[in-house]
Amino acid sequence: MRSGEGLPGEGGGTLPELELLKRRAAECIDEAAERLGALSREIWSEPELAYREYRAHGAMTRFFEQEPAATSWTVQPHYKLDTAFRADWEAPASGSGGPAPLQLGFLCEYDALPGIGHACGHNLIAEVGAAAALGLKGALESHPSCPLVKITVLGTPAEEEGGGKIDLIEAGAFKNLDVVFMAHPSQENAAYLPDVAEHDVTVKYYGKASHAAAYPWEGLNALDAAVLAYNNLSVLRQQMKPSWRVHGIIKHGGVKPNIIPSYSELIYYLRTPTMKELPILTKKAEDCFKAAALATGCTVELKGGVHDYYNVLPNKSLWKTYIENGKKLGIEFISEDSVSSCSSGSTDFGNVTFVVPGIHPYFYIGSDALNHTEQYTAAAGSQEAQFYTLRTAKALVMTALDVIFKPGLLERVREDFRLSLQEEKFLNATVQNQDLSTTCESP
Repeated sequence: MRSGEGLPGEGGGTLPELELLKRRAAECIDEAAERLGALSREIWSEPELAYREYRAHGAMTRFFEQEPAATSWTVQPHYKLDTAFRADWEAPASGSGGPAPLQLGFLCEYDALPGIGHACGHNLIAEVGAAAALGLKGALESHPSCPLVKITVLGTPAEEEGGGKIDLIEAGAFKNLDVVFMAHPSQENAAYLPDVAEHDVTVKYYGKASHAAAYPWEGLNALDAAVLAYNNLSVLRQQMKPSWRVHGIIKHGGVKPNIIPSYSELIYYLRTPTMKELPILTKKAEDCFKAAALATGCTVELKGGVHDYYNVLPNKSLWKTYIENGKKLGIEFISEDSVSSCSSGSTDFGNVTFVVPGIHPYFYIGSDALNHTEQYTAAAGSQEAQFYTLRTAKALVMTALDVIFKPGLLERVREDFRLSLQEEKFLNATVQNQDLSTTCESP
């Protein structure tokens, strides 16, 4: 087939070349469905926590190393992190010393939650990323004059805690990538949901132990400080914006009722729609923590998490393209009004969208169960989820093919990225260098 020609379509006409490539990508995903399902089940059956996804890392790297194909992937295990990996495929013409290839990235997550396993469906995220990458490679290999394209699959650990993608950003793993793709399991199909910025803080109170019955006046009650802090934040909610979220636990509250607790510890997550608002909410929360120390005579230590999660920047050109492709596959998307009013969580993919254009759609997996529940764990491991997962991978790879072949789309994606950054008014150095740790001691 010469470039620009097509083949007969189902309606008797001729399919354009791009549509033929999309069809071939979908066929490649279907051909690998058994291997992809086995990969997902292997990760699901042995859940591992952040930065300790050793079995999942092994399963993913073996998957790409053993792919039966004429041209193989270059796989780098333990890529910049112990449980991260990188797999690259480059079109043969890309290595000829000419212009740099267009580099498209597909991201795979595979960490689980403590106690309830893959209740966020990260085994399916890994499968979607792998499937889309295989589909794109197969489609490009079938092209008679393969364009200059490099496909990169990044295994990104520790999304649930720590922020593996942020570690990889700082290590330079996203350098030279032009557009990145991934998809997340949910209860609905959406090209975009407003994932928010998040800062976590550990609060430690230090008091003084004493006999709680004989001479309690000699003690300084660190549990009282924790309870006051919890209540202070509850009172603060009346003055919080409706879009702000604060939630936490008391992790440690003492050892025995007849001992005045000398130590207590809380962990809180603070979330706002944008990074611009996050320091404002953080300051209000810190004042609540410090006030509890002052009232009880305790000392407080506030320690921010290693990384803040940024809000996901929108890219309307990618959304629109993804929706167009998804609808061709029978995906029914929620309305724009539903998207704007939808509550969501936080993800380290938000940080990625501040350094490279990307898309992070959500997809239905055949269950109405809610994420982070035991019911969702079961749904993520079900055979029913496979159809929806592979359909989503097809929509992603079709979108990637549009980015490669549709005139002007890549430029519009890059312009959306620039405008989103501009609208955010993001001062990268200021936020990254913020030291949100502080120590406050009562007088």
